[in-house]
Amino acid sequence: MEECSLKKSENCSSQFNVMEDNHFEEIEDTRSAKEEWEPKPGMVFDSFDKFFQYYKSYGNKMGFEAIIRSSRKGDDGELIYANLTCSCGGKWNGNSRNAFKTQSLTKTYCKARSTASRRPDGKWQIVSIIFDHNHELSSLGKTRYFKSNRTIQPNLKRKLEVNDRIEIRPNKNFNSLVVEASCPENLTFRQKDCINYIKKVGRIRLGVGDAYAIQKYFLKMQNDNSNFFYIMDFDEEGRLKNVMWVDARSRAAFKEFGDVVTFDTTYLTNKYDIPFATFVGVDHHGHSTLLGCGLISNEDTQTFVWLFQSWLACMSNCAPKAIITDQDKAIRNAIEIVFPGTRHRWCLWHIMKKLSEKLQSYHEYEHIKFSLQNVVYDSLTHEEFEERWNRFIDKHNLHDNDWLLGLYTERQRWVPAFVKDTFWAEAIHLFSR
Repeated sequence: MEECSLKKSENCSSQFNVMEDNHFEEIEDTRSAKEEWEPKPGMVFDSFDKFFQYYKSYGNKMGFEAIIRSSRKGDDGELIYANLTCSCGGKWNGNSRNAFKTQSLTKTYCKARSTASRRPDGKWQIVSIIFDHNHELSSLGKTRYFKSNRTIQPNLKRKLEVNDRIEIRPNKNFNSLVVEASCPENLTFRQKDCINYIKKVGRIRLGVGDAYAIQKYFLKMQNDNSNFFYIMDFDEEGRLKNVMWVDARSRAAFKEFGDVVTFDTTYLTNKYDIPFATFVGVDHHGHSTLLGCGLISNEDTQTFVWLFQSWLACMSNCAPKAIITDQDKAIRNAIEIVFPGTRHRWCLWHIMKKLSEKLQSYHEYEHIKFSLQNVVYDSLTHEEFEERWNRFIDKHNLHDNDWLLGLYTERQRWVPAFVKDTFWAEAIHLFSR
């Protein structure tokens, strides 16, 4: 009996061990397959683009969208550090203007991220990585709906434009593409993306005769005064995209008051909804003086490069010594291309105006706002600002706030203690008027 029991026990035990071993082997097989495309610290890439594409592809396989959370440039203006995170990272701002509007919670303070830096040989190396997510990951079938994956191919864009011109409604326009693709799953975009694209294209499409009327008016102005300058930019189909003009008075004013220029874009409240761009200076009375205007089709780097180059040609290739703008990345990139020797400053008023939007979700918002204002306005030297800023971050435990981290990284563009070495006239106050 004992021998029989012992044998049964051994058999059960051996059977259990076999099951354990088989289960262990299955886990090992799964992990080894996953580890083939899982990023690891120390991995090296030829460029930042390849590092970003690798992590983005990893995110698609895992079920999350990878975005660039923060980055830093070196003294040579080249990227030297980047922090890629899950799109659910960051803190949700519950400050809604419409209390009855339901909002999806896309920010869960997810810690998943991968940071990399550029080595002396120009290659990029992963420094650290966090894999854990605090939210449910998307299925592989839904990753194509991530914003970074939703693209409309050029041939389909052409079809959307043609159908829109013959006044086919957006829903039928999209359905025609679905029929051609056999099913919606074969498309890399949604109906909303089509509508947004049609609106974007339609914004630069003026009515019949409008472009001719603009040109006719400019020719009349130039005939009245030969110093009137204008330039019009057309696309490959002859449609008006961008236009820039400067009258004789503005060209004369630039010669006297062109050392410091503010550049701003606002939206006109007309049927075209076209971005209106202005170049503004400050005269000897401290009053604003117009130095040029433009209507642009888009607010990307390419468009701003065209606008700045056109304006620079109008001003006899004499670039301003200093320029003030908001924090728009496309504007910053264009300034680095067209005005490489110009001191670029962000508008402090715009930054401080964003405090409620970026920080109001914190329980001690009023104390944080007051402390930050003291750090910014009362610091007289670089060292004093650095010391006060670090105390401010530690006191309110704001180490993980990406917006503040980005401001600190670019502190030389907006903090008074860092920009006071340059003459700014009264131009810094123009944005708030």
